[in-house]
Amino acid sequence: MHRPVSLPRLLRFWLPLEATWLMMAVEGPFLAAVIARLADPTPNLAAYGVAYAFAIIVEAPVIMMMSAATAVVDARPGYLALRRLAIALNASLTLVMLVVLATPAMGWLLRDLLRLTPEVARLTERALWVLLPWPAAIGYRRFYQGILIRAGLTRRVTWGTVTRLAAMAAGALLARGAELPGVMVGAVALTCGVCVEAAVSRLMATGPVRRLAPVSLRPQATDLSWRGLSAFYWPLALTSTIALAIHPLVTFFMGRAAAPLESLAVLPVLNALVFIFRTPALSYQETAIAMLGEGSQNRRPVLQFAGLLAGLSTLGLLVVAWTPVATFWFVAVSGLAPDLAAFAVVSLRILSLMPVLSVLLNLQRAILVHGRDTRPVTAASAVELGGLLAMLSAGVLGLGLVGVTAAAIAFMVGRLAANLALVGPARRVLRRAVA
Repeated sequence: MHRPVSLPRLLRFWLPLEATWLMMAVEGPFLAAVIARLADPTPNLAAYGVAYAFAIIVEAPVIMMMSAATAVVDARPGYLALRRLAIALNASLTLVMLVVLATPAMGWLLRDLLRLTPEVARLTERALWVLLPWPAAIGYRRFYQGILIRAGLTRRVTWGTVTRLAAMAAGALLARGAELPGVMVGAVALTCGVCVEAAVSRLMATGPVRRLAPVSLRPQATDLSWRGLSAFYWPLALTSTIALAIHPLVTFFMGRAAAPLESLAVLPVLNALVFIFRTPALSYQETAIAMLGEGSQNRRPVLQFAGLLAGLSTLGLLVVAWTPVATFWFVAVSGLAPDLAAFAVVSLRILSLMPVLSVLLNLQRAILVHGRDTRPVTAASAVELGGLLAMLSAGVLGLGLVGVTAAAIAFMVGRLAANLALVGPARRVLRRAVA
């Protein structure tokens, strides 16, 4: 992973990861479309969005485990040290989710804090019980996927996601056959998919783990003591926690905005579509970490490839958002009623430039993780959250905007603020690497 690279080689390395993210992007529209076609679609879509938001905030600390494994696991000591950390995190997050679900805290969160209707709150709580295995399964599979990426076996990551989608579809069919509510169909499908993918990822990583060198040959290997590894990883865990806190916070504001139920129903469908065009950015973070090389010797092709991804993904979303394709997607594909689709189209146009900002952010993060300087990544996420909250407050509480429209504006403002916050730190890391 540290010899000179070309754009074609970057493309070959990145494509399987992009295919993986695209397949994961399919699950959102697929499940939303299924729920939209079952009984009582509006409350079930709203409950699905809320349950999913809670699940991802609980899993947040393990999201960066893939990037950490890609950067750290170059020998067996790194594997054992990071695995211990991953196991501790997985167990802790599962316990936290269990405690919240089994106590009155969940009722307070759903009914008092989010002000959900009794029906939506009941559906959300049932779905979260089904999603209890989700955080640990995510952490487990991302750890082993990082090892596969580090070994250059990105195609195996893709095949793991194929099994995830197959298991998800099977789970959805079984749940639908049992005549469960739409939100339960979605929760069963998600849990089945991620658990199967976790098991398959571990199986495929058996060979690379067995072939790990007994000691690292890198002169600047990460300090693998508990203290040293924590200093490297905890800023990443805090970064993903801050970033994913955005979803429940946006849900909180949706309950207080104009057209709250419509906004809650539209938001997961809108996010699922935008996510498709953000996948090039998400799949590129680990690619850049793996390919930058010692002393960031491959920074020029890595930066050039990022520019290509940003341009193409942004152009694609612009074409969808500003043509009749948007209405077709929301009505014919996602199954939204025309009045709900109208809310979604306006917000989609506001988010048209999100792909380029996302590519830049993930490139900046990759540079910092590769350079073992993770604290600025956390600071930038805090800046993004602050900008988003400020705009949400102004849009919802001050201007009285429709909730999903205010959320779209806030997403853009927060992401731009994070990009600006990382410009200086990323430049410093690159300069230090070539000094």
